Amino acid sequence: MSSNIEDLANVTDLVSVRYMVDDVDAAVGFYTKHLGFTVRMSAAPAFADVARGQLRLLLSGPTSSAGRPMPDGAVPAPGGWNRIHLVVSDIAAEVDRLRAAGVPFRNDIVKGPGGQQILLEDPAGNVVELFQPAGT
Repeated sequence: MSSNIEDLANVTDLVSVRYMVDDVDAAVGFYTKHLGFTVRMSAAPAFADVARGQLRLLLSGPTSSAGRPMPDGAVPAPGGWNRIHLVVSDIAAEVDRLRAAGVPFRNDIVKGPGGQQILLEDPAGNVVELFQPAGT
């Protein structure tokens, strides 16, 4: 089996999410330093592919093919409310660690019947949710 076929098989086992970012290198640094992702591939400044477990996060800069204008002229941009959801075992400790590192949060920890959650932002303003399930 060729490595290209093996790579394709490995990618199909991952859940892939694409985030538009302003600065690919800054995004790679953020996700690897603060949230435990590893770099699978980088073609910065256009694009990078990072992973954490079965999550493959595609970081696409303004010069990537994903950043090209749509036929109606709309340009893909970072930010918004869609987000990746990372499960943690101690949300308070994670929030303390990330706040000490200067990571910006959109809110404080919210408690509900399913657990606790909080929203933080990557350098481009994309949202990441940290979630601690109830009973953990």
